[in-house]
Amino acid sequence: MKKRILVTGGAGFIGSNFCNINKDKYDIVALDNLFLGDPDNLDSEITFVEGDACNPADLAKCGDQFDVVLHFAGTSSAPMFGGDGFVKGYMNSIESFCQTLDFARKAGAKKFLYASTSSLYANNEMPLIETQIVTPPNHYSVTKFCYEHCARCYTQMHPEIETVGLRFMSVYGPNEEAKGQFANMISQFIWDIARDKAPIIYGDGEQFRDFTNVVDVVQGLTLAIETDKKLGSEVYNIGTGKTCSFNEVLKHINTAFGKNVEAEYIENPIKEVYVQGQHADITKISEGLGFVPTVELEQGICAQVENLRREKIRETSSDLLKS
Repeated sequence: MKKRILVTGGAGFIGSNFCNINKDKYDIVALDNLFLGDPDNLDSEITFVEGDACNPADLAKCGDQFDVVLHFAGTSSAPMFGGDGFVKGYMNSIESFCQTLDFARKAGAKKFLYASTSSLYANNEMPLIETQIVTPPNHYSVTKFCYEHCARCYTQMHPEIETVGLRFMSVYGPNEEAKGQFANMISQFIWDIARDKAPIIYGDGEQFRDFTNVVDVVQGLTLAIETDKKLGSEVYNIGTGKTCSFNEVLKHINTAFGKNVEAEYIENPIKEVYVQGQHADITKISEGLGFVPTVELEQGICAQVENLRREKIRETSSDLLKS
């Protein structure tokens, strides 16, 4: 019998990719309030429920029995905490996590997987490894740090449910259009270059990330679901163990388009700690769950360019800074 899985934020970026890739493997229900999601991201085989993970009544609409719950709902990036988003950002992030976790246990789920973040590492010594002491550099990563400690305490109280955190590196891939200005840098660069607009790069562009295709993120999630090992409240990095600078990414995207659009370099406007580099140690997930990255960066960029949905591109950081 197929595992029955609930995915909150299921019409969003990572959620929809998980659902679509695993549509034949699992019986999946996707819950999304459509703030950063789009039902068109989901294949027709996926059961979609419009609702908010902060609302127990909306969670209940999804069903009362699940084997696994994946939580991708909630405030999803540091810029969302700016301006009037500070209080709402914390409330949405923490409440959706706690409501979904408690719902998962009551629905009989044996595993609860959730999105943490590599932002927790800030500018720690690289490669970044799960055993490092972390000091969250921004409000977004503070909420993810809370997730990890809340999950650990919850599993101590309720050992019948495992709570597994995934510290995603810089994830890119299809189905980010609904995120607009909050999308990954690669997506925003692709959208700008598609429109012959100059992408905005902070500083000199030599900052670098461990860019990880969403296909490999889904691989890591699926391995955590399928393993017979007891995971308790473990936390894993998901990345490639490789790095690429923003300038190099720009070259790859231009090559994929057959263009030569130049970037506009501006002074970094970010007031919180800015992460200059990101390079994951993926030993733990590789040795523990058998994770092996499969998508090279150039390959992933080409695939995203080939499948670009121009009609769905929303306002980006480039649009906002130039308006």
